[in-house]
Amino acid sequence: MATESLTDLLNAAQGGDDEAAARAYAAVYAELRERARQTLRRAPGATLTATALVHELYVRLDANARGPLHDRHHFFALASRAMRQIVIEHARRRHAQKRGGDRVATDIDAALELADADLGSLLEIDRALRALERHDVDLAQLIEWHFFAGLSFSEIAAATQRHERTVRRDWEFARAFLRRELGTVAS
Repeated sequence: MATESLTDLLNAAQGGDDEAAARAYAAVYAELRERARQTLRRAPGATLTATALVHELYVRLDANARGPLHDRHHFFALASRAMRQIVIEHARRRHAQKRGGDRVATDIDAALELADADLGSLLEIDRALRALERHDVDLAQLIEWHFFAGLSFSEIAAATQRHERTVRRDWEFARAFLRRELGTVAS
């Protein structure tokens, strides 16, 4: 399906066209489900399924539809932001039951993998990402797209119309910023 076709379908769906919504949903469902699986693999203790995450994503995107989508990349940027919010909200609900004690320092390399991390680590990453967003929105979006939506550096480069080397350099800078933020938790 051509990018313009998906964009047209998504915009028609936002306008209330149920048939266009069904076709757009079918066109992106498999890709979103795979990205959701990747996101949940990185999320510690997540009890959400990829299917549940995608369904919640659609509810959220539909409820927050505010204007026309510019292209496929715009859609996936919105989807990655919504996935991040859903996973973080889920972690906050679960972490609320386990609250207490001081914050724990989280190493960004380990945290970005999240294989052995706990829910508190995911919440600390969100806190650090919000700090990065206050410093540089584009860098925060890069982390969000790569970490939460599973976009490759080449996909991000294409979406932002930048060279992949630039994206990778920005990734390293953003990781350093997050390492510093996560290191200040223990201070």
